[in-house]
Amino acid sequence: MLERTLNLGILAHVDAGKTTLTERLLYAAGVIDELGRVDDGTTQTDTLPLEQRRGITIKSAVVSFAIDDVTVNLIDTPGHPDFIAEVERVLSVLDGAVLVISGVEGVQSQTPLLMRALQRLDVPTLIFVNKLDRVGADPDRVLEEISARLTPAIVPMGVDDRAKLAEVLAERDESLLAAYVEGDGVPYRRLRAELAAQTGRALVHPVFVGSARTGEGVDDLMSGIAELLPASAGDAEGAASGSVF
Repeated sequence: MLERTLNLGILAHVDAGKTTLTERLLYAAGVIDELGRVDDGTTQTDTLPLEQRRGITIKSAVVSFAIDDVTVNLIDTPGHPDFIAEVERVLSVLDGAVLVISGVEGVQSQTPLLMRALQRLDVPTLIFVNKLDRVGADPDRVLEEISARLTPAIVPMGVDDRAKLAEVLAERDESLLAAYVEGDGVPYRRLRAELAAQTGRALVHPVFVGSARTGEGVDDLMSGIAELLPASAGDAEGAASGSVF
């Protein structure tokens, strides 16, 4: 089997937990043996002295890890609005993205700007509602905010609600809509395949919930990255090519 590659961006409003999630993904993938902390300036991607001192990402950083047969080139981007140009610079090379939203603060001022940029470029995007371990976290409220302020085309993951999944997907696929309306029933395998197809075309956005700090929900997110985002094996017979950003 040819190895596939996915250029993945991690985007978020500042302090939503983007860099902590990056660290957790590297740890879960076995790239690092010990988790670094943003507050301690010991994460893999915040390497500039100013980043370590202020606890924010200023410059995009790239790290790689594997999920099954997918090599993920993960780009941790700044969350602070002062560095939005750095985020814009990265978007053109992405195959997919994870938009991180705090489960406590919910959709913040920078979040809609990031979502609009991803939608403008049709970047397939998963959403991760983070910080469920914190006091005040309310994933149901945040899901409502996402639907109202970002996009109604969301699919909550980790719950067995096939009717809701079929309804969302059928709105964007006529054959699926016909089967759904006629009540013939749609096999779950077909729903999962259609979810991957529509996510890959940036039509719907699966939503995962968890905590980057504790690791809750991160395994499900990693499975979603490999299954739902459009990794590519490239063309072994084609000419060498690449993008510089």
